[in-house]
Amino acid sequence: MIKVSQPFLNEIETNNILDALSTGAISGFFGTYITKFENDFAKFCGVEHGIAVTSGTTALHLAMIVLDIKEGDEVIVPTYTNMASFFAVMYQGATPVAVDIEKDTWNMDVSKIEPLINKNTKAIMPVHIFGHSVDMDPLLELARKYNLAVVEDCAQAHGAEYKGRRVGSMGDIGCFSFYANKIITTGEGGMLVTNNAEYAERAKSVKCLAFGDKNKFMHKELGYNYRMTNLQAAIGCAQLNKIDEIIQRKRMIASWYTELLKGSDLLTLPVEREGYKNMYWMYHIVLSEKCSLSRAEVMDQLHKQGVETREGFVPYNQQEALVVDCSAAGFEVANYIGAQSFYLPSGPELTRDDVETVCKKLLTIIS
Repeated sequence: MIKVSQPFLNEIETNNILDALSTGAISGFFGTYITKFENDFAKFCGVEHGIAVTSGTTALHLAMIVLDIKEGDEVIVPTYTNMASFFAVMYQGATPVAVDIEKDTWNMDVSKIEPLINKNTKAIMPVHIFGHSVDMDPLLELARKYNLAVVEDCAQAHGAEYKGRRVGSMGDIGCFSFYANKIITTGEGGMLVTNNAEYAERAKSVKCLAFGDKNKFMHKELGYNYRMTNLQAAIGCAQLNKIDEIIQRKRMIASWYTELLKGSDLLTLPVEREGYKNMYWMYHIVLSEKCSLSRAEVMDQLHKQGVETREGFVPYNQQEALVVDCSAAGFEVANYIGAQSFYLPSGPELTRDDVETVCKKLLTIIS
């Protein structure tokens, strides 16, 4: 089976973990790897502060907390994303407001944001989906015009660039995931990055139960246990040392796929706009209306032939457990992409032969 993704691990991670174990530094309270990972990853993103947490979801939740997002507030989020983006808003009792996506990048359609802004709107959450940055300049202009915070969901886009700027460095806060299938991993884990010292200090406090200064157990506010362990950070440091190699591999794999699949009018492939740098977290494709087979049929046949795939996200506006009105109006692009998309094996250890095998099987199935 050619897997969708596998982590890019070797003896470097093993040595770091053994080093942390030898000193007994296994918790999230102390250990040199935590500080090093936070500082080095912040530098990689081009920001001043990094706060390591338990997941990308908790990083997003922490961002909502430090921005004082609360009940009655609204946050604009692209409807086509992992639902963690929406959950983080909902955890605070606030209301996520969905916006449709672009046909080519599958990112939020910035041109549709302004009509959604009202007196309750407090923030915009651009999600850099599958490794391609959102069109940030007009989004940031809107944020300035209406005095809105910007929280970048960078869970799938470590190292992605927009006009020479790394994602996570353009908004007020950037949030990353280090889940096992992400560009770099700590198994589970995440990071909040920011240039705002006040946000950073509050995030550090709240992620650690908001312990008191003079009396540890006189808590400053409602806190959470969102600490990344030193063991996880040890893996993160090893991963960060080879992130350039991983990115190079991911982009090479994507170039192979594009070369081999671009001739088919039955598929829509990922793009890389001029001035952007796509990380191709997953090589996400969409079946065109010309394809006679359903997505489920294509994926099932690929699986039977030894190729693992994953379907695209179900848009927020179709999440029956989360919203009352699940109508399609206003979300035509996301609804189509959500129904017809899936991603191909994209792990950094794939070879050219692996990609050729996947493409040959896929094209044979859909033709």
